[in-house]
Amino acid sequence: MKSPLATVKDKFGDKAKLVEAVKAFTTDELWLGRTSADAGGTRGLEHVSNAKLLRLHAIFSEVKEKFGTRVKLIDAIVALSKREKDADFRKRFDGQPVPRLFDLYRTLSKAEKAAAKAKA
Repeated sequence: MKSPLATVKDKFGDKAKLVEAVKAFTTDELWLGRTSADAGGTRGLEHVSNAKLLRLHAIFSEVKEKFGTRVKLIDAIVALSKREKDADFRKRFDGQPVPRLFDLYRTLSKAEKAAAKAKA
């Protein structure tokens, strides 16, 4: 298995290009302003580890491809939970970042597949 640095060099060339690729996803559709630079601090995505940046890029790419926006991802989570009418349940996800939401989506979809397989 390649190290995060080797993966960054293979896919992006250098860390600055990876940071720019992740910053491309920092629109209001997908991103919650939760880095220190968003809060007025001096440290931004440039100070995040290569492994975390690669994970963020992979997650944001998949979410953008499958859902398009955070709101649609939240809708999918609510639908998998079968709680479409529960407004408080939906509101609970508004402050959570996309990686956490996507992990929850994968967990719920995996559980649904297992339940469907058990019924069959």
